[in-house]
Amino acid sequence: MTRWPLPESMALALAQARLAAGRGEVPIGALVVKDGRVLGAAGNETRGLADPSAHAEMLAIRRAATALGNERLDGCELWVTLEPCAMCAGVICHARIARLYYAAPDPKGGGVEHGARVFDHPQCLHRPEVYPGIGEAESADLLRGFFRERRD
Repeated sequence: MTRWPLPESMALALAQARLAAGRGEVPIGALVVKDGRVLGAAGNETRGLADPSAHAEMLAIRRAATALGNERLDGCELWVTLEPCAMCAGVICHARIARLYYAAPDPKGGGVEHGARVFDHPQCLHRPEVYPGIGEAESADLLRGFFRERRD
C-alpha cells in the first residue's frame, strides 16, 4: 500500500490531536482553513473546560467564526482527525462549511458515514463536500495508542 504525504492541514490537525492527548483529552484535532489561511485550530477540551460540547471541531469552528466576524464560514474547509459526531456534523451544516476532510472513520460515534448520517437527512440545510480517509492510519494509531495506555 502506497502512503502519500499528509496534506499540511491534516498534519496540523494531527498536531492539535497530539496536544490534546498531552492534556489527557481524547486525541482529536481540527483546523478550519480558508484560502490557505488557518482561521481556527483546536484539540478536544471537554475535560479541561468541563464542557461536553468542547469537541475539537466545535472549538475550531467557533474560533474561525470569531476570526471572520461571521457565523457563516462560506468557502471554508474543516480538517479533523476523526469522523465528526452528530453534534459536530450539525454545527458543520449550520456554519456552511464547504468541505470536510477527516482522517479515521468512527463506526461507534460518527455522524457522517455512520450513525445519524446528518448530511443525508432531508432537513439538512447544507451539505459539505466530504473527503474521508486522509491521514486515517496516523489518526487511528494515535487513538488506539491513547486508549491502550488508559487500559494498561
